[in-house]
Amino acid sequence: MPVSDFEYHLPKSAIAQHPLKERDQSRLLVIDRKTQGFFDQRFYQLPEFLSPKDVLVVNNCQVIPARFFARRKTGAQLEITLIKKLKENEWEGLIRGKKPKPGEEIRLKEKLKAIFLDEKDLDIEAGFKGGLWRIKLESPQKEILEQIGVVPLPPYIRRKSAQEYQADKERYQTIFARKKGAVASPTAGLHFTERVFNALKDKGIEVLELTLYVGYGTFAPVRVERVENHIVHKEVYELSEQASKRINQARQKGGRIIAVGTTVCRTLETVSDDQGLIQAKTGETDLFIYPGYRFKAVDALLTNFHLPRSSLLMLVSAFAGLELTKKAYQYALAQGYRFLSYGDCSLII
Repeated sequence: MPVSDFEYHLPKSAIAQHPLKERDQSRLLVIDRKTQGFFDQRFYQLPEFLSPKDVLVVNNCQVIPARFFARRKTGAQLEITLIKKLKENEWEGLIRGKKPKPGEEIRLKEKLKAIFLDEKDLDIEAGFKGGLWRIKLESPQKEILEQIGVVPLPPYIRRKSAQEYQADKERYQTIFARKKGAVASPTAGLHFTERVFNALKDKGIEVLELTLYVGYGTFAPVRVERVENHIVHKEVYELSEQASKRINQARQKGGRIIAVGTTVCRTLETVSDDQGLIQAKTGETDLFIYPGYRFKAVDALLTNFHLPRSSLLMLVSAFAGLELTKKAYQYALAQGYRFLSYGDCSLII
């Protein structure tokens, strides 16, 4: 299947650079797979489309401040984004700015420094040479990232300095984030407020949690020409015995399993058997979902609007159908929906 099937024109003006002041005021495009139609709502109306038998599953990962700014001895500024911890004080990371030299040392703050150990190929599948650095952080103090880091926003959201990131420290986290370790937010969860959770509770709709530590793969571009040749980066997940039991009970009672975001969807599909029975597990997943995939565990999907040619758009197209997804996206663009991480969302039922 050609990756070009997932191309569409996304104007820069449609990419939300900042979140709305009120989380649950985001627009919600409800996409109905049965009728092949869609209609406009607001996120705070989400409970109206769920029933008391349904279960909502959210990702409770918390984004760590894995991006920081530094200056080389020449004065040139570098933006460094850590994407995977290898061992104590040693990470894999991406760099924006002039490429450093292996062994180069930079001062971050008093008594804090980073050493660029060596460079590896970021994306071997597409022959993408270099780009991934092994970086050592040296500090006599603990929690170095907490001192100097900011949340690592996706590359399409631009901030020029650490000061410009201040508002994102709270806003790029879901209100239920509690498991530290992600380098990107499960953005479908950013729309939830206590008001929405109270409305769900009043209706008898249960909300359950799992953890998938979102990594670089969530915004890594698909560089191959054929969908089947793309490889998704592995991410660690955790699903408890209690949560898996409650999900299975809901399914047995005729309830729907609503995945809040593509990370939840991938995790649930990873831990389910052929009959959709959920297993309590901890492990890694590199499950890549694209059209032709048979969903076993997820009945409805809440998700933001995604980049052209991205693995996330492919997952949505697998769930809703490629043609319906294309029509819904074109409608959303025409109606002024805000796209990507800080944008609006859709509910596919």
